[in-house]
Amino acid sequence: MTMLNETAAHTGQNKIDTVKNLTIVADSNIASLDDFFNASMLGQLTGQSVDIIKVAGREINATLIADKQPDVLLIRSVTQVSEPLLADNDSVQFVGSATIGTDHVDQGYLAQRQISFANAAGCSKHSVAQYVLTAILTLRPTHWQQPLTLGIIGLGNIGSTLAQYAIELGWHVLGYDPLLPASSLNNASFEQVIRQSDVVSLHVPLTDIKSVSHPNGSDYPTRHLLDKTVFDMLPAETLLINSARGPVIHASDLEADIERTQRQVVLDVFEHEPQITESLLSKLAIATPHIAGYTVEGKLRGTQIIYDELCESLAVTPAQFMHDLLPLNMFLWPELKAQPVKLIKFYDIMQDDRDLRAKVIDGQVSGADFDQLRRDYHLRREWLF
Repeated sequence: MTMLNETAAHTGQNKIDTVKNLTIVADSNIASLDDFFNASMLGQLTGQSVDIIKVAGREINATLIADKQPDVLLIRSVTQVSEPLLADNDSVQFVGSATIGTDHVDQGYLAQRQISFANAAGCSKHSVAQYVLTAILTLRPTHWQQPLTLGIIGLGNIGSTLAQYAIELGWHVLGYDPLLPASSLNNASFEQVIRQSDVVSLHVPLTDIKSVSHPNGSDYPTRHLLDKTVFDMLPAETLLINSARGPVIHASDLEADIERTQRQVVLDVFEHEPQITESLLSKLAIATPHIAGYTVEGKLRGTQIIYDELCESLAVTPAQFMHDLLPLNMFLWPELKAQPVKLIKFYDIMQDDRDLRAKVIDGQVSGADFDQLRRDYHLRREWLF
């Protein structure tokens, strides 16, 4: 089994043509959208009239794009950007995604159209790594005193950050990423990680194998990376955590494995998201609504990155900076790691679990309720490393 590590994705930075009016369509749930993408402020920077149209991410569709003819499209992972969205549009020159992942964007198509693309690679690497540590120590608190072997599949921004935290705790790290050279972190085969880890944490993007139907796919596909064959190798006592992309795990094979082994599994992402069945939810040790990266710092970094990239494409100097928006943070990693009780109290991951389970109606969590949990989520803080 192989996969592609998470790295930044940027197509060539074409300058946005000077136009009398700059129109931006933006997902209204992008953090601090009004602070960074303020029409008046951008207008002063560019000397243009700026119109910002804010809509829910799932409502950014081909009809809206064809009607509004935006120059700039700002999205999150719920908006699929490909030919069906942009076929009737000839105005979009820049797409910015305030997310680490890029599987929702057809970058090959954007390149063909000479549309610049930027994503927020690395923006929530500490947020997700801290989520994983909190999940482990909530379920296995004795590992403060009894070091564990942490297996990490995917050593991009998040996986490598998680590894550094684990090393700080005195844990042994088994890392696997076939696209990176061997190193002190990239030190094991896929099978070694699966067979020899106390905990396996997934940090890969979602990719399909290159084919006629997936011309922008990968030689190292990750869809259903973990299926029955892999679960049969995974010891029953191994804790499994997925905060990457839902379809990396074959959902029905996972359910069967949990029934067979009573394995502890933590999912922040789901194969058929945003719908989640009660059948799967009831088998999970911890389940959360795709919020592993939802911290004040992580969200602001994501917005800052695509704001800076847009400013570069507009040939203007950025005028807003996230440090001006951050409230005081007194949560320091050196203190938290010395006092595990404080760390668990700092982020009550089980409250997020309870909130998701409370949304089960008629055997499932609906897409609307899943999205609402994400939209209304009270952003936690990161520990300062």
